[in-house]
Amino acid sequence: MRAETRTHRQEQIEGAAYKLLEQKGFAGTSMQGIARLAKASNETLYSWYGDKQGLFKALVARNAADVKSLLEEELDAQRDALGILGLLGPGLLSLLLGPRAIALNRAAGALGQALSQAGRESVAPLLVQVLERAKAAGQLSFELSDQAVALYLDLLVGDLQIRRVIGVLPPPDDAFC
Repeated sequence: MRAETRTHRQEQIEGAAYKLLEQKGFAGTSMQGIARLAKASNETLYSWYGDKQGLFKALVARNAADVKSLLEEELDAQRDALGILGLLGPGLLSLLLGPRAIALNRAAGALGQALSQAGRESVAPLLVQVLERAKAAGQLSFELSDQAVALYLDLLVGDLQIRRVIGVLPPPDDAFC
């Protein structure tokens, strides 16, 4: 199968997984249901993802890859650290408070470790580099990089994601982000 064809099929399968996850939750979503909705075979899903948890780990990894890619590009381009944070904030808010991330977080009981590894653990080291760049430029002052990253994320997201997960906030619009 050509790479672009496979990518397109993966997008269809992952879109179906999100749709069922949002409708039925993690426990109510099955590989068979996803295959049926995506018009794919069970064999394809199990071959590509291993099992349901593997499929949802792939969803988390794809979300984190977008953020990671942005950070890597901006760091490689030697952009101003505060400019990077200004670009990152709206995208991170849109991602973390959007319907897909909220559906994944609702399923977090089964996916907690995957969310941590593919999300925060892959992005935090890059945020350390951004904040260290800002510190070196005299734009920020802090002692411990890990604490500065945690503070940035706490200030940016706070309890917004949890409030979205429990259904008391609507998805943010572009103006909010």
